[in-house]
Amino acid sequence: MEELLTQLQSLVRGGWKYRWYALAIGWLVSLVGFVVVYKLPDNFQASARVFVDTQSILKPLLAGMTSIPNVEQQVAIMSRTLLSQPNVERVMRMVDLDIKTNSGKGRERLIEELIAKIKIGSTQHSNIYTLSYNNENPKLAKDVVQALLTIFVEGSFGDKKQDSSKAILFIDGQIKSYEEKLVAAENALKDFKLKNIGLLPRQGGDSGSKLLEMTDSLNQARLELAEAEQAKESIKRQVLNMESSLRSLAPGAAPNPEIDARIQSVSKNLDSLRMQYTEEHPDIVAAKRLVVQLEAKKVEEAKVKKPDVEMATSNPVLQQLKISLSVAEAKVASMRARVDEYSIRSARLKTQTIAAPEIESQLAQLDRDYEINKSNYGKLVASREAAKLSSELNTTTEMMTFRVIDPPSVPLTPAGPKRIGLFSLVFAAGLMIGLAGAVLLSKIRPTFMSHVDLLEVTGLPILGTVSMKWTNDEQVRRKKRLYGFLLGSFMLFTFYIAVVMFMYFKT
Repeated sequence: MEELLTQLQSLVRGGWKYRWYALAIGWLVSLVGFVVVYKLPDNFQASARVFVDTQSILKPLLAGMTSIPNVEQQVAIMSRTLLSQPNVERVMRMVDLDIKTNSGKGRERLIEELIAKIKIGSTQHSNIYTLSYNNENPKLAKDVVQALLTIFVEGSFGDKKQDSSKAILFIDGQIKSYEEKLVAAENALKDFKLKNIGLLPRQGGDSGSKLLEMTDSLNQARLELAEAEQAKESIKRQVLNMESSLRSLAPGAAPNPEIDARIQSVSKNLDSLRMQYTEEHPDIVAAKRLVVQLEAKKVEEAKVKKPDVEMATSNPVLQQLKISLSVAEAKVASMRARVDEYSIRSARLKTQTIAAPEIESQLAQLDRDYEINKSNYGKLVASREAAKLSSELNTTTEMMTFRVIDPPSVPLTPAGPKRIGLFSLVFAAGLMIGLAGAVLLSKIRPTFMSHVDLLEVTGLPILGTVSMKWTNDEQVRRKKRLYGFLLGSFMLFTFYIAVVMFMYFKT
């Protein structure tokens, strides 16, 4: 820290030696800067403020019927693209700036100057936009702002009608395409249904459930057939027993107790077997065959004398049994026909069940294609109507309203240049340059102001120092030079204050 202070003292001493150069440089820079700043041309700023009202009553009324254009986004995009090259060239044509230059480079330079000087500001929530432009000619500045305001209003609406017409034409083309696809899908679905009319799934169940129901019905019919056959066989046995009894009671008939006993025993055994097995069981079949053989043998033995047929046929119980037998045989025939029909239907359903998954899959695919085409067709028709309504909304001026808060105007006093600030900068720069020049001269023409400086430069040991003894005349001259420097510095600051006051009152 001490070393740093020492170096700083050395710089101050060296600069103080050339203080008159620093003062001269300060005066020179201040005088030249004053002349330059004073001769700067006045700059006038034209500005305009416009409010964009995007809260239209049409938005809630048309919500859900069509796509509402985002007017806030349109205005925001136009405000950001207002300074595009085509818009700036249009401004040049509107204010006749394009006739001032004929070369391409000059035109590009003029466009760049316009883009640099035009300012666009906006508030974040209130949709108020400010357009401003600075120029030496106040009328030109006002005309440029008016041209910008016109382009801003026209560009925010945009030429959306042509874009909407193209969108409607595109949707019409898609509708025609989907009409053809829809007709083709309908024809394919109709042809498939006609081709597979007997194999299509019916409403209320599929082929598997129908096959299960038909199997249950077939099993029930077979059970009823077995019951009817057993009932018929039982009645038939009763008829045979009744006829056998009547023949045995007929006059002149030769009874055979041994055969009757055997028949009775076999019949009881047969009845017990029927309670355990069906009619197709081998034991039952053998017992029935044995009964038939015994009856035949009894008839053969009874041929010695023919029974009285009239007695047998006139028995009412026998006649009732024969009628019941006929009814039972008719029921058996009916049940057998039902079983055969159910068997045929079951076989047909089995065939349909095997082919049903493929048929159902193809039908589902055709239905899906048809529904997709139908849905897309309906959406396209709705989109076309929405596009037509949106086209009308895009071309109407009711969706947004432009209200000019402040029309383009130019104040009487110029907006710039800020001469006081510029001259203050020039004055500060003159002081800094003067100080830097004095320090630089002290480095170019160095003088050892103390024994420390000499020690740092030479590195030789210093035996001692001799102090300066000024004469009276030299002290007087030194005081005069100091007073002169202070007076010059005071006059420089006075000059700065006078210039600032002059520029302040002028503006």
